[in-house]
Amino acid sequence: MSQDNYFERVYELTRQIPRGRVSTYGRLANYLELGSARMVGWALNKVFTDRAVPAHRVVNRKGELSGRIHFPTPTLMQELLENEGVVVVDHCVQDFDGLVWDPSDELQ
Repeated sequence: MSQDNYFERVYELTRQIPRGRVSTYGRLANYLELGSARMVGWALNKVFTDRAVPAHRVVNRKGELSGRIHFPTPTLMQELLENEGVVVVDHCVQDFDGLVWDPSDELQ
């Protein structure tokens, strides 16, 4: 599978994360059964400014906004999440367990 095709699969899955919810690099990678969480991060690193792909909804396994450094400003990822009702404190999603979206559970 080409890198472009893999990236497109990541983008398609990321578009399915509901507004006000978050997922993780690892959960997306596991669902796609391709590569690793790091590869999902690489794919999303290419589209952090593309509003058609809600990359701000993808966080690390602890709920931390680890991808925030790739956004145009250091606070944009948090601002986008907060605009959707997600509470973020010290770069970490609050009520992470209640907000996490796992495509393996949500998509059939």
